[in-house]
Amino acid sequence: MKVLIMTAIYPTPENPAFGSFVRTQAESLKRAGIDVELLVMRGRIRKLLYPKAIFQLRKRLQQGSFDLVHAHFGYVGLVARTQWKVPLVVTYHGDDLLGTINERGKKAAWSLVAAAACRKLAQRVDAAIVQSSEMARQLKKSNVFLIPHEVDFELFRPTEKNEARAILRLHPDKKYILFAANPEIPVKRFPLAKAAADALAQQDASIELLVVHKEPQERLALYLSACDVLVFPSYQEGSPNVIKQAMACNLPIVATDVGDVREVIGKTRDCHICRPNIPEFAAWMQEILLHCPRTDGRAHIQHLNPESVSGRIIEVYERVLRGREKPFEGRTHSDSYAPAK
Repeated sequence: MKVLIMTAIYPTPENPAFGSFVRTQAESLKRAGIDVELLVMRGRIRKLLYPKAIFQLRKRLQQGSFDLVHAHFGYVGLVARTQWKVPLVVTYHGDDLLGTINERGKKAAWSLVAAAACRKLAQRVDAAIVQSSEMARQLKKSNVFLIPHEVDFELFRPTEKNEARAILRLHPDKKYILFAANPEIPVKRFPLAKAAADALAQQDASIELLVVHKEPQERLALYLSACDVLVFPSYQEGSPNVIKQAMACNLPIVATDVGDVREVIGKTRDCHICRPNIPEFAAWMQEILLHCPRTDGRAHIQHLNPESVSGRIIEVYERVLRGREKPFEGRTHSDSYAPAK
């Protein structure tokens, strides 16, 4: 099976974390025997990016005999649906269905229009993949599948804390709170994380907030082992990768109830869901920092290994290709892979 994966985000030398989950998934599909080619939408002039991609897509389809196009993000899917030559699968990631949070903590008007277009798109694709139940509820179709991103367990694995700190040149005796996102992106709600960390630092000078983004995945894995707690106060998410990566490294988590965070954390000890206010975040982090424990999170997310997730995606591909001969049949299973209800 030959698949063309389209995406507007993919790692670069300047930002190795940018779209790393797309690369991880593409590589796992290759290992599973899928012939994968990439069409990465890049360009200096953003307004020309999508029109340019339409012509790039047509050219690639003329050059290669692809069985299927798999677009990441609804916006890219809109470009991919300008062709009907081959079937189309679209993976939605969050904002493309839910809208984009602005600096005021509200959904930007333009993003609601874009999200409506992406929802409409789902009626015209052969299959849609979503990251959470909240996203699935936006698309009431039988060809919607709930398949969260996989975790690279070889890369994201527990490392002894002092060893990781030595590599990163972090102080062995400090208590580190990790904020692993771009603080300038409003949806990540960095001001709440900083205010909660500052409140704790006033009581204990050994507490420090580390802001980490644009780091290679190898270094992020070290930070997840070197720090004492991950703070994650987002307004909304799909299926945040750093939550699963923290679980894989057995790092305690304090997070808002967004996306599939509650489902991923489950009953993992020293991982907490709380309301988005400073005192509650500070209280849970303080509780963790008193003892600096490690969790058993890794054991709770083994179903998100790359082999299992790629297998589920391939099953969607196969159903789509069979659907050219037979009507697409939805199911209502409630396991980690099923057409969403």
